[in-house]
Amino acid sequence: MINRQQLLFSCFLLIVVQGAEIGRDEFYYGQLPENFTWGVSTAAYQIEGAWNEGGKSEHIWDRFCHEGHVDLNMTGDVACDSYHKWQEDIQILKEVGVKHYRMSIAWTRLIPDPIGGEVNPEAVKYYLSLLSGLKTAGIQPMVTLFHWDLPQVLEDYGSWANASIIPYYKHYADQAFGLFGHLVKYWITFNEPWVITWQGYATGEYAPGIQQPATLPYKLAHNIIKCHAEAYHLYDQKYRASMKGLVSITLNSDFFAPKDPSNPAHVEAAERAQQFSLGWFANPVYKDGDYPQVMKDYVRRNSAGGESRLPEFTEQEKAFIKGTYDFFGLNHYSTSLCEPTDAEYQARVLPGYTRDMEVKLSRDPTWHKAASYYLFYVPWGMRGVLNWIRTSYNRPPTVVTENGVTDNNGTLQDSHRIEYLKTYIDELIKAVLIDGCDVIGYTVWSIMDNFEWARGYTEKFGIYYVDFDDPQRPRVPKDSSRFYKQVILNRGFPNPEIVG
Repeated sequence: MINRQQLLFSCFLLIVVQGAEIGRDEFYYGQLPENFTWGVSTAAYQIEGAWNEGGKSEHIWDRFCHEGHVDLNMTGDVACDSYHKWQEDIQILKEVGVKHYRMSIAWTRLIPDPIGGEVNPEAVKYYLSLLSGLKTAGIQPMVTLFHWDLPQVLEDYGSWANASIIPYYKHYADQAFGLFGHLVKYWITFNEPWVITWQGYATGEYAPGIQQPATLPYKLAHNIIKCHAEAYHLYDQKYRASMKGLVSITLNSDFFAPKDPSNPAHVEAAERAQQFSLGWFANPVYKDGDYPQVMKDYVRRNSAGGESRLPEFTEQEKAFIKGTYDFFGLNHYSTSLCEPTDAEYQARVLPGYTRDMEVKLSRDPTWHKAASYYLFYVPWGMRGVLNWIRTSYNRPPTVVTENGVTDNNGTLQDSHRIEYLKTYIDELIKAVLIDGCDVIGYTVWSIMDNFEWARGYTEKFGIYYVDFDDPQRPRVPKDSSRFYKQVILNRGFPNPEIVG
């Protein structure tokens, strides 16, 4: 049986996937409101460098890189050297004309000893200088508290699987809010908890490189959601009245579309995959304080002995978590096609999350592939996932906090990136102006080439080129930076002449 939510999902797929009256691949000329905010993104470990300067302590990515787990033994020790070149960073942000800059604070820089909890004055000086410089330049900081760089000492104490981490995270959030909140309008508690839990502790592709897929990701996710709620309520009770900021979480998701939209089993599989991916973290925060029912049902039936491997929230915890958002933060890059699994497929996938979901994922062989293994050009997926959020969570104000595409060479003539950004932004415009999605901001990943986690410097997302062989780390504009500048100036694509 297909329930009402799945029926709605199928209905808007007829528009987004099959085309209907609007045309899936038809370019739509439109202009977003003046108060729409355009930005670019980075993260502390990917750009700051100075890994052991200014009082900073070791985090899990320092350890992971120094143990040689990254391509070509690359590290983020220097990265883009933004710790020393933040003024140049602000200058290129001004050149592009962005309205906001999404960045993160390094927990190990601000509080080098999270057990002791003392704030590092050198870090306070650095971040105050950066944030003040952004405000002077007319650029709104959008600050992520945790972008994957967990203090190594907390990893050694049991990481996110240990509930004792919650007060340490809350203390860190309290210090950041109190020190920098007068300069920050947008706060993001966590970046992509799906990636933290699955790629860090199930596949081991990312730091800390642990491979315990059956149960550990669910345990970690449970405490991350609690940490998020603690930070939200802390800000709400202690800082909101005076600082008037917004607090939320950023979640990553493909758009999950049925491989055969006319097949009800494929439609149901796509909805299940979307719930397991985005709903895992969004449902507790944006809906009812609990995991999606389909996720609870499928994990329980795939758990030995009848006891689910998915932890349960108490009724008090559900009430505490529900509604802990001021906007919906979304990172979106690509799309997956879905169909039900069979026994042979189930036997091949990792135990735990991927086996519990019972969905076979694939890509259309005609889709253009980027440098990253997971990234295919599927612009209509942007409109699809924004509509899924609209229908599932009662049209929350949404900020696309990351969207971009990779190559391997960092070419300045990056027409492929222009095409990607143009088509994805256009689908966002359709979602707003045609479908009624409440999207209030869009953010390109990234302002410059940087340390791309396990791929090191071999994959490049930037709209500015960085020469990592040059000690000065010069930033050189790519064609895409000039294209994005025009998009911002015109608030989209008001007429064919603007698109080019």
